[in-house]
Order: sequence, then structure tokens, then C-alpha cells
Amino acid sequence: MEQENIRNVAIIAHVDHGKTTLVDQLFRQSGMFRDNQQVAERLMDSMDLERERGITIASKNGSYRYKDYRINIIDTPGHADFGGQVERVLRMADGAVLLVDAQEGPMPQTFFVVKKALAAGLPILVVVNKIDKPAARCDWVVDQVFDLLGRLDAPDESLDFPVVYGSAKEGYMVADPGDTPVPGKGMELISEMIINHVPPPAGDVDAPLQLQINTIDYSPYLGRLGIGKLVNGRLSLNDNVVVARRDGSIKPVRINKIFTFEADRQVPVESALAGDIVAVAGMEDVTVGVTFTDPDDPRPLPLVEIDPPTISMRFIPNDSPFAGQDGKFVTSRHLEERLRRETLADVALQVEPLTDAVGFLVAGRGELHLSILIEKMRREGYEFQVTRPHVIMREENGQTVEPYEELTVDVDEQYQGVVIEQLGKLKGVLEDMQVENQMTRMKFKIPTRGLLGYRSRFMTDTRGMGVMNYVFAEWGPYAGEIINRTNGVMIVKESCTSVAYALFNLQDRGRLFIGPGVDLYKGQIIGENCRTADLVVNPAKGKKLTNMRASGSDEAVILTPPVDMSLEECISYINDDELVEITPKAIRLRKKTGVKYRG
Repeated sequence: MEQENIRNVAIIAHVDHGKTTLVDQLFRQSGMFRDNQQVAERLMDSMDLERERGITIASKNGSYRYKDYRINIIDTPGHADFGGQVERVLRMADGAVLLVDAQEGPMPQTFFVVKKALAAGLPILVVVNKIDKPAARCDWVVDQVFDLLGRLDAPDESLDFPVVYGSAKEGYMVADPGDTPVPGKGMELISEMIINHVPPPAGDVDAPLQLQINTIDYSPYLGRLGIGKLVNGRLSLNDNVVVARRDGSIKPVRINKIFTFEADRQVPVESALAGDIVAVAGMEDVTVGVTFTDPDDPRPLPLVEIDPPTISMRFIPNDSPFAGQDGKFVTSRHLEERLRRETLADVALQVEPLTDAVGFLVAGRGELHLSILIEKMRREGYEFQVTRPHVIMREENGQTVEPYEELTVDVDEQYQGVVIEQLGKLKGVLEDMQVENQMTRMKFKIPTRGLLGYRSRFMTDTRGMGVMNYVFAEWGPYAGEIINRTNGVMIVKESCTSVAYALFNLQDRGRLFIGPGVDLYKGQIIGENCRTADLVVNPAKGKKLTNMRASGSDEAVILTPPVDMSLEECISYINDDELVEITPKAIRLRKKTGVKYRG
């Protein structure tokens, strides 16, 4: 494929604005699949966790042909917790398609990625999606995108962005929201927009080889694959090249395989030229940021600047009485090997051994970033414990500073009071508020610490009808102490199996996290006390049996269903003297051994 006919474009969107569905339609309407071919929905979301949660976690590559052009698509995560990937993969793109919901407009997470795209000098193309929504407001959304680019000091040519409207779910696009849509038609408008407004890759085919690795993939047959854009030169099978590593050292490598992309598949090729996005095999320990270059004239590319992590947690081997019952990998050596492997592919993650105990301090971008890592490890058979997340502070000019988030909240008008009250307790400051059609959009500036564990409380306060999104704003002065949880917990007195009769008597004392017939151990947390003190309980206490019977004394035991907490909720719920025990089959809360209970 001639370099002039290649287009490399990243697709940017907020979580759940329809980015992966749009990519499906571009592939489908380009004629890549047979009419009778079974194609999975959300094709690019290939991880189990992505399909379950409906979000893109890992950046992926795909491509399709339109007329004489090959359009390489880079699917980026929409959540700021995975922003470390966005910063890397934008290096491969020559333009960015910004996908925006026709009702909600650009959201804070979008702000984060667009800022990175503009910093990379990419032209912005806009697609307004979901125009079939009853509350769609296309003109307002386009104005909001213009304001967003203005706030980010975008160059004048970026402010004159092209726009296409449509519904990715229904598979149509139109040039004007007033046009009559035809379901299953119109995706060529996006392809034309990309060809006309995104420049071809600017690389010199005859220059020395430069290929920087931006993403890591894994093949069961070939091992680790490095994915990146050929910036200059050409690459062929069995070429002897050198790799400039992150530490500055040089290592000779032989290229075993080269792949380009067709739809979401990797297709082996003999060679590739500057401008192509390729996956290469040949280096076992390939990491993000290394440059494959010419052995006679090595020219390493500059490393990608990655924003520092904001939250840290301790990962420690499981030492509970139930340790080793479920997991395949349980030792600290297993933990270390798995965490080190993750840092090779995720440069936004930092791991260092603890000095005061056995285990590791793991730092990442946010709660979601770390909880996805924990969930992946759990599904792979790892068993371990984690502590409460802590925000990473730093010193500036002798002052302690901490990260602040810009929080955007969309709620029904009737819930705005309780949200403002709760966020005020968490040191949040209301900066902007707009009311339209009985919906309120509020913007707060709040310390990152204040948001730890707030989402579940927010959902309860708004009856599940609110939407909250946040993005890193700045480092600011330490805001003082923030109380995470005022209630105590119910702690198991001795190892036992829970009994319905005992739980029936305990449910008046607070919320229970378990049901009957569950094996428990001493120190395990089974519920939340309605008071501030911790409560030591016996959930195995049975009813005393006598030979006397009386009407009214033998009613059926009716239990309130226990609170089923997700992994993220467990992590944000615990206090500093508590742990979350994670095994492939269970997630348990417990007190650290040897701590004094509150109260």
C-alpha cells in the first residue's frame, strides 16, 4: 500500500458514547465480512472484562479498506484511569475522530484525551452519535465541542472541524441532522471525512529504520508482540535490527514475524513501509517505549511522557485461615512475577517492594485502574490481599500538595441538594451549576481522596439515576482530614459456619454482607454496624431446643437479602486497619491480625 493511501486515526470518546459500536459499523459497511458471516457485537472489545462492563480497557488496533485507501483505526480507552495507554497510542495516529453523545455532549474524560490529542498536533474530526435519542441536541453539542477546543487553546485550523451526525447502533450517518437517515447506510461519510482531513503518515521510506513500540500484545505461539507505527524506513522478515531500550542500552534482535491489521485480525506480511502500523515478534522481553532501529545507524525515538500515578495500594500474600484453598498462585514470588509482567505492558503502573513487610506497593491512575488489574489476576488464579488505597501526596516548596479532580455530576433536580451536602463533607467545592429540563449538571473541584468510595454512596443518594465523571485537574494544597467511613463493622468471634437464626438476630444491628451457610473465620467482617463502634458477633449461634412448643415462638426466620458488594466497593469501603482478601472464588473483608477494634 502506497504511503499516500494510508490513514492512521485514533477514535476518542467518553465511556458508553458508542465508540466500539461505531468501529463495528465501519468494518461491516466497508464489505470486510460476508453477508452470512457471524460477527460478534463490539468486535474490538475482546477482553472478558470489557464485554461484561461495556467499557474499553485496553487500546486495540484494527483497519479496513475504503476505495483505494487503508484506514488504520486505533481504539482508545474512554476512562481517564487508562489514560497511560492513550498517551502512548496517540503516537501512532495522524488524526483523531472525537465521538460525542448527542444528548450529553463532551464529558470530562473526553477533555482529558482531546487535550493529549491536541498536544500531539492531531487534527480533530467530530462525529455526533445517538441522534435518535429523544433528548438529542446536536447544535448545542457542536457548540460545546467548539468551547472545549477553545478552552484547550486549540490552533485556529482545529476550530474549523468537520462534523458528521448519526447513530452507530442503527448504522447510519448523515451530513446534517435535518437529513432523513437510511438505516445501514452512510458510514462512507466518516471514511470520506478521514481521507480528506487526516494527512497521510509523514515518514521517509529510505531513511534508517525507526519503529517505536506503543502497545504490547501476546500470542500463545510467538510470545510477546510489540505494536507500533513505522516512523521511518522499511522492515522485512528476518531483518537483523537493534532495539534501543528504555535504559539507553542497545540489543540486537532478529524479526521473526510481521503482522498488519485487517478488521480486528492480525495478518502476516513479508515487509512493511514507513506509515504502516505493525505488530512484530522477535524480542521476548519487548516493552513499551523501546525503538527498533537500524544497526548501522541507530536512531532511538524519544520516550513517551507519562503522567505520574495518583493512587497506591499494598498487594500482600494471603495469610488468612483460608489461605491457599482456592488459588493456584499464592506466594510473594508469584505476586512479584505477575506484577512485573504487568508493568512491561502498562507503563502507567509502578511496582516496588515494601520495606516494612512482605508484599508490594502498587501505584496507578485510579481505583478503576487498580481494580481491573486485581480482577484480571484473580481470574488467572492468583490469591492475595490488598489494603485501602491511598492518594499519593508530594512536597512542593515545603508544602504538602495533593491531586484534585474536576468532578461533573448529572442528576435529577430533586437530588441536587443531597449531592451538594455530601460532596461538601468531602471537601468538594461547587464551581458551576446548570439546570435544564429538570436535570442539573454541577461541576466540583474535589481532592482525589474525597472520591475514594463515593460512587456507591452517590448511587444510593440519587436512587441510581445520577451520572458522575471526573478527571485529574491539578495539584493543590492539602485539604485536611477526610472521614471515609463513620460506621463500625461486625466481626466474627470464632471460626464457624453462619446460621440463619443468628443472622436474623444480627440484621437489626446493621447491614449484613453474607447469608446463611457460609464458612467464616475469626476476624472476618460480615456486616456494617449501625453505630460507630466495631461489634464482635457470633453468626453461628443456634436456637436453644426444648420440648416445649407455643404459638408464636416458632415463626419462620425471614432474612433481609445481604448487601452484595463489588470488588471496587470492597476496596473503597475498608479502613486502614482492614484488608480485602481476594481469591479466584471469593472476595472477603477482614481485620488485620492484632489490631484493636473500634469502640
